[in-house]
Amino acid sequence: MTLMVALLRGVNVGGHGTLPMADLRAIATDLGYGDVATYIQSGNLVLSSSTAAATVARELADAIAAATSVSPAVMVRTRRQLAKVVHDSPLLARGEDAAHLHVLFTDGPATAAVAGLELDRYAPEEAIPVGKELHLLLPGGVGRSRLAIDLGRRKGAAGTMRSWRTVTTLLAMVDEAAS
Repeated sequence: MTLMVALLRGVNVGGHGTLPMADLRAIATDLGYGDVATYIQSGNLVLSSSTAAATVARELADAIAAATSVSPAVMVRTRRQLAKVVHDSPLLARGEDAAHLHVLFTDGPATAAVAGLELDRYAPEEAIPVGKELHLLLPGGVGRSRLAIDLGRRKGAAGTMRSWRTVTTLLAMVDEAAS
């Protein structure tokens, strides 16, 4: 069994996409996943499965849509992939304050999320694509970020953003499930 994290886009944000975490845990359990746990109310799910991450993402998305009134995009990362995101953060390696860091998890190359954007015009905000993740520095926070707003409006690769604190907490939850 592989430990994974499923990240749902747009769940319980601003009164839209309401999905109680108890329902999400029940859906995951009904699909046969083990070690099922959620973190906060924004669609963060820890689970274990012998199925490939892409299949888990598809199964979860289909089951959530069938059982509820929401149809969120679902990004899934294995424990190993999530640990690499944390370990390879170019912004943390540079010494940036973790309180200002976020990660946009995408379903394809993160370069697609910023294609055509003139990133220099967002300074001091930054976006650095690494694999399927876009590492973000948002010193004024997400709520006031022009970059975050523009990324949310873009068409193309689906993605969901998490704060650095959430990313590292999810990694700790996965590690706890492994012990």
